[in-house]
Amino acid sequence: MIRALYTAVSGMITQEAKQDVISNNLSNAETTGYKSDNLAVKKFDDVLIQNYDKISDGKNVPTVIGSLSFGSQLDGTNTSFTQGDLQETDKPTDFAVSGPGFFTVSRPDQLGNSQNYYTRDGNFHVDNQGYLVTNDGDNVMGTNLVTKKLEPIKVNNSSISCDSKNNLSLDGKPTYKLEMADFDNYQNLKKIGDNLYSGATPNKNQNIAVIQNNLERSNVNVTNEMINMMTVMRSYESNQKVIAAVDETLDKAVNELGVVR
Repeated sequence: MIRALYTAVSGMITQEAKQDVISNNLSNAETTGYKSDNLAVKKFDDVLIQNYDKISDGKNVPTVIGSLSFGSQLDGTNTSFTQGDLQETDKPTDFAVSGPGFFTVSRPDQLGNSQNYYTRDGNFHVDNQGYLVTNDGDNVMGTNLVTKKLEPIKVNNSSISCDSKNNLSLDGKPTYKLEMADFDNYQNLKKIGDNLYSGATPNKNQNIAVIQNNLERSNVNVTNEMINMMTVMRSYESNQKVIAAVDETLDKAVNELGVVR
């Protein structure tokens, strides 16, 4: 019975973690470029059960009864990188990635050094200093077509247009090439918050399709997430009932069995 308690409690812990992931997905259902998460679960290693009741040649020998699982455990969080729907806008600083790939943005680390990160959120704007930035103030990176150096894109008050090769023209003059990145294995990417990812050395794939005046919507399926939430709630309640039943059985075993009447 104690084992049943451990199994049920591990199930409740797993369902709580699933609920947190689902809640985070739902809260980001309208976040541009957001990719939904899914919690991976696995069971604990089975334990072999055997006894020594069988006697052979005057000695107790083991008899295998079977295996016992001690419940479930968390096995990490997987991100779905499926394409979100594209939504047309009227802002020239809005960009959407169609297919694989990420925008490269830069922000200072704790030591003040610039660190590159990656995002699917192309909801950019021009800050007070004339740089193209994300909603969190991170600089959008591009290659200067004159100096050939990677640097923050500065547009000032110029009009912006993007061609099929991801070249940005300012007032009609080609000036920057958007720094796009891709990865061999997306599962090695790590979410760091603010819709950004960190990862190993990216492939600087300049063939990534970028569409101006568009934004990529979140790929969260709200209907599926609501169904998953109800399933988690039912599973959690089932484990609660198991714990209550085991607790009642233990109470009777402690207080009623062996009592002289």
